[in-house]
Amino acid sequence: AELSLEECCDKGVEWANKNRMCASLPLISESRECSMSQEQCCRSQLEKQSCSDGLEFANVREECDSHAAENSTCEAQYFKTCCHCCLLGKAAQVQGQSCDPNPRMGYQCGIVFRSCCGKGAEDIGLSISDDVPKKQQVEISKEELDQEDPYLHDGCRGGGPCSQQCRDTGSSYVCSCFVGYQLQPDGITCEDINECITGTHSCGLGQTCVNTLGSFRCQRDTSCGTGYELTDDSRCKDIDECETGTHNCPPDFICQNTPGSFRCRPKLQCMSGFIQDALGNCIDINECLSTNTPCPAGQICINTDGSFTCQRISPSCGRGYHLNEDGTRCVDVDECSSPNQPCGEGHVCINAPGNYRCECKAGYTFDVISRTCIDINECRRYPGRLCAHKCENTPGSYYCTCTVGFKLSADGRSCEDLNECESNPCSQECANVYGSYQCYCRRGFQLSDIDGISCEDIDECALPTGGHICSYRCINIPGSFQCTCPSSGYRLAPNARNCQDIDECVAESHNCSFNETCFNIQGGFRCLSLECPENYRKSGDTVRLEKTDTIRCIKSCRPNDVNCVLDPVHTISHTVISLPTFREFTRPEEIIFLRAITPTYPANQADIIFDITEGNLRDSFDIIKRYMDGMTVGVVRQVRPIVGPFHAILKLEMNYVMGGVVSHRNIVNVHIFVSEYWF
Repeated sequence: AELSLEECCDKGVEWANKNRMCASLPLISESRECSMSQEQCCRSQLEKQSCSDGLEFANVREECDSHAAENSTCEAQYFKTCCHCCLLGKAAQVQGQSCDPNPRMGYQCGIVFRSCCGKGAEDIGLSISDDVPKKQQVEISKEELDQEDPYLHDGCRGGGPCSQQCRDTGSSYVCSCFVGYQLQPDGITCEDINECITGTHSCGLGQTCVNTLGSFRCQRDTSCGTGYELTDDSRCKDIDECETGTHNCPPDFICQNTPGSFRCRPKLQCMSGFIQDALGNCIDINECLSTNTPCPAGQICINTDGSFTCQRISPSCGRGYHLNEDGTRCVDVDECSSPNQPCGEGHVCINAPGNYRCECKAGYTFDVISRTCIDINECRRYPGRLCAHKCENTPGSYYCTCTVGFKLSADGRSCEDLNECESNPCSQECANVYGSYQCYCRRGFQLSDIDGISCEDIDECALPTGGHICSYRCINIPGSFQCTCPSSGYRLAPNARNCQDIDECVAESHNCSFNETCFNIQGGFRCLSLECPENYRKSGDTVRLEKTDTIRCIKSCRPNDVNCVLDPVHTISHTVISLPTFREFTRPEEIIFLRAITPTYPANQADIIFDITEGNLRDSFDIIKRYMDGMTVGVVRQVRPIVGPFHAILKLEMNYVMGGVVSHRNIVNVHIFVSEYWF
């Protein structure tokens, strides 16, 4: 026979208790799930045993290092963890500190810490190796145990079912995860959050995010280069070659560290006027070649060994030049500055080094016939090349203009689009287009066909689809519309279009008396006093559904009341149901289902008969019998349309007939309310 997962788990626990190891587990089933359950339960039992051994070892030996075990095994790690956490709890007790552990110790360590701090190691039914002496057992009453160990009934004791953190709420427990983990849909398991994928890391440019368990680290993309080393936080740090001794300076030089490198400075310094080369030699500085001329104007610089001298010069000026005021150099003569105007009227004199020339003013050209300067029509000479749109000639110049919808750019030649919307030409919204603009309206308005600028309100309620916008009534407002509901019994739904029935019975806004029962119907409520007749009492399983309320009375005969006992009526039910006015009534609507759990075709020829005995006005309802899922069902159907508001009480009978005799009868009084509106 196939073993259940519970049996496979028990085999794993039995193997752990017997062998103190989970290696070489015997194959008890070929099922992969059974093998997984067996191995997991075995390892879990070993963890409990190892932790219990660690607790007892800490209480007996007061230390953990002398325990002879292979530290690389998982069992030894659990032993060591529980032993150390217990010693920490005992130390906190001796020092008078709080027994509430640091949450960062972990939940399992916190349980052990509190246990050893409050009293000692917890007794969980396991022991350490035989060479450790056992403490004398003392029987403690349940009341004393609760007082000594406040965490005895903690649902999270021993780690609970949670994989990381567990909090006991009294009636249940809540699992949570450490920082860097997220809780899985099973509510127990924690999974590492990959910050590199979710984008919640803080790595900057030039760094790559590397995910780790519960966190992440930033790794530099490229190396730091020569003279730098990478630190633990992925930063580049300068290497001090002088301090580490990795420089190559000769003995006569001093090492000086620089960012990313170093410099060798000679110990022997040169005198003023000399500079030291890389080999320490002193070389003369040519002061005459420096940017700042060392000699004053009119003197020439002559370099000397370690210094320089200045010598005066006496220049000779040619035609068009003369000596300056200091007599040190020749400067140009500006002939154009003469009041005699050497070029004559209408011309421009242009000075040049040692000379000058005469030209027409800008915008003019020299006419060889009249020997005068005449205006140049730039617009005609350079058509389409000077201005983007229009060119207008002026004496000696020209200017550019633009067409409607454009304005002249800062360069005076190009034309750029004019944003007409800045002057607010439209009544609502304006969209600038190239060379013009376009007016448009906000939602709920439309642009006027007359001027193309004004916006007119759209009457959404008058549109062909306006009747379908609101479920009850539509009211037009400027730019939009509002939906309303009937004045009483309904409220507007959150979507602001549909109407929702107000359940006055739940909201306790009804006026039913204490002896009456409130029944909610579409658009209102009804106060009905539905009492059980004599020899009947109300059942405690009164049903309250979304649109149906039921009060059920079951037979309760007084002692020795033979007539009551022989009466076949067993239950009398009062049901309230709210129905809509079916606007398009094309087929019967099934509204009530009476179910009886009996064989569909019993061998003893038993039968169930359903009937409507009272209240079927205008034969608006009928009842048919149907067999569904091993049950006999009486289905009450509305077969004719009913316009609300309407109220009727249908009396239904469900008769159990055996051998032609009614042996059992259930009566159902159905209060049917038909509402005018139904949303």
